[in-house]
Amino acid sequence: MGIDIKTIGIVGAGQMGSGIAHVCALSGLSVRINDRDTDRLRNSLATVNGNLQRQVVKGTISEDERRATIERIVPVDSFDDFGPCDIVIEAATEDEVVKRQIFSALCPSLRPETMVATNTSSISITRLAASTDRPERFIGIHFMNPVPIMQLVELIRGIATEDPTYEAAKAFIGKLGKTVTVSEDFPAFIVNRILLPMINEAIYTLYEGVGSVDSIDTAMKLGANHPMGPLQLADFIGLDTCLSIMQVLYEGLADSKYRPCPLLVKYVEAGWLGRKAKRGFYDYRGDVPVPTR
Repeated sequence: MGIDIKTIGIVGAGQMGSGIAHVCALSGLSVRINDRDTDRLRNSLATVNGNLQRQVVKGTISEDERRATIERIVPVDSFDDFGPCDIVIEAATEDEVVKRQIFSALCPSLRPETMVATNTSSISITRLAASTDRPERFIGIHFMNPVPIMQLVELIRGIATEDPTYEAAKAFIGKLGKTVTVSEDFPAFIVNRILLPMINEAIYTLYEGVGSVDSIDTAMKLGANHPMGPLQLADFIGLDTCLSIMQVLYEGLADSKYRPCPLLVKYVEAGWLGRKAKRGFYDYRGDVPVPTR
């Protein structure tokens, strides 16, 4: 196949999609980004521009680089506008039904040789590939959040992913200056297979009254030298995303140790999803975050 990836399509203009657009455009690649929510799409460009301006202030990029990067990102209204893309990356919510619907609608708009990737952090690449017309050109490319800062990208092959697809994806990640780690197609892959059960256990520790939000986060920051406490990190990731990943682990591995904590379920049901909802294990509505328990 020998695809040289130069033009990127992105489905989803949320936190992850915006971050992927940022690093791709900054690396000199052309980006087309789509989201069914036009406000989110518009806010995405503002977010990327704001993050680039911070890089200018820090001296890591020039003002000319910032302008050129923004010019490489083009918002598009429909999947038909992805025709020129060499690869399209899905960065929608962590919901398998939603992702499969996207792929079914997306593929008819693409050239036969165009690669398709998913930024899923937990869902089977093989199952998602089966909802496309090109499973051999489908691969998991899991960027870490926040994308412009985090160095690692997990690369995951489905059962049908062909070698040229893998090699093209690996070369693409190299163009972005990121480091690749390769995971087998198991639930939650490597990073979240380890990270999310730790976060879930921290929520159980809170649920069982072993410690408060502040004491748990302080213990892990100062006792384990973590840069961020596990409950603070859960809020940053999004409690709905944390719950989705734990459900994938619990259902996919059929082991009770992955059972989502009932307190996590309760917070999600209440709409307390973390930073993006202004409330989670911390309340972010004031000047300083305050623990909610």
